Amino acid sequence: MQKQATVLRRTMMAVLSGGLLYAYADDLAAPAKAADPVERSAQADFRIVTLADGLDHPWGMAFLPDGGILITERSGTLRLFTDGKLQDGPIDGTPAVAARGQGGLLDVAVHPGFAENRLVYLSYAGPGEGGASTEVARGRLDGMALQDVEVLFRAVPKSGGTGHFGSRLVFDGDGKLFISLGDRRQIREPQNLGNHIGTVVRLNDDGSVPEDNPFVGQADALPEIFSYGHRNVQGMTLHPESGQLWAHEHGPRGGDELNLLKAAANYGWPVITHGIDYSGAIISDKTEAEGMEQPVVYWDPSIAPSGMAFYDGEMFPQWQGDLFVGALAHLHLRRLEMEGDKVVGQESLLVDLGERIRDVRSGPDGYLYVLTDSSDGMLIRLEPAG
Repeated sequence: MQKQATVLRRTMMAVLSGGLLYAYADDLAAPAKAADPVERSAQADFRIVTLADGLDHPWGMAFLPDGGILITERSGTLRLFTDGKLQDGPIDGTPAVAARGQGGLLDVAVHPGFAENRLVYLSYAGPGEGGASTEVARGRLDGMALQDVEVLFRAVPKSGGTGHFGSRLVFDGDGKLFISLGDRRQIREPQNLGNHIGTVVRLNDDGSVPEDNPFVGQADALPEIFSYGHRNVQGMTLHPESGQLWAHEHGPRGGDELNLLKAAANYGWPVITHGIDYSGAIISDKTEAEGMEQPVVYWDPSIAPSGMAFYDGEMFPQWQGDLFVGALAHLHLRRLEMEGDKVVGQESLLVDLGERIRDVRSGPDGYLYVLTDSSDGMLIRLEPAG
């Protein structure tokens, strides 16, 4: 009932403000072609429109107020999709990255006040003494270049290896920046508050530490930490109505998790887990423990989740309030039907596409946008069919 009421209210809003909404959609890209494939799903039939291809393992995207889309390529380049096409050449001024294994240029976000300050935030695997760690930098977008680029955050410690960097960037309604991190395959460290391994970090927009962070003033904890006990968080998003922060993370072999994030909460890795080691060995015989959070839902076998967004547009009223998760394993887009904080149904979309889904976003024009992860990666838009 709650979802139906929300759908009705938003549909009425769409009728009242439809001119502005559809004008924005028309500016973003060319209309769908009859040849674009159509998929029939449980709740909505949609057309799969390829807006751009030839992307080198695209990882994250962010929408600009003028209708453009910034897209990261893991090899280290930042691209711009605008005026219905992918612009030639990268945006200059991006930081140096350790583009090895799962490392490279990762997520991108724009400042809530981007229309005035033009600030773009990037997360990436940053090289340094001892190896690499997740870093976050920001710069001012000026044409096809980032100016005045500065590093705001470096996860400690730097370490060897090329896996489990996280990383998503999310601004909340108060302008605080959340950064999701991985455990860098250092399995025992996510319970150690003395480093950033396996944590979600919360910062002010300039990289300083908010005074109300949960571990400020605690001698054995880094003040940037918001939550801990994570394995490898590659999806994070805000609920568009409640403002709650949601995240998912890769489990080992089985045990991928969807979590509702809370300040100071411990999400258990590796003390509790619903997965086992890739070798088949037992990591822990516990799936719950006092003082450790339980996932909203977990996946076994793993879907290898990456990217995540609540849908809050008007183009698919049946999907309003649903949560969409990219799946690198089993090659699909997972739709989670939500009732409050509970998952009441799941559906696999884009299965016939046969692509690893790296990111998914709900666009300001009401469409759903998807990035596929390959050396010939695509930017795809889902549009209503008929």
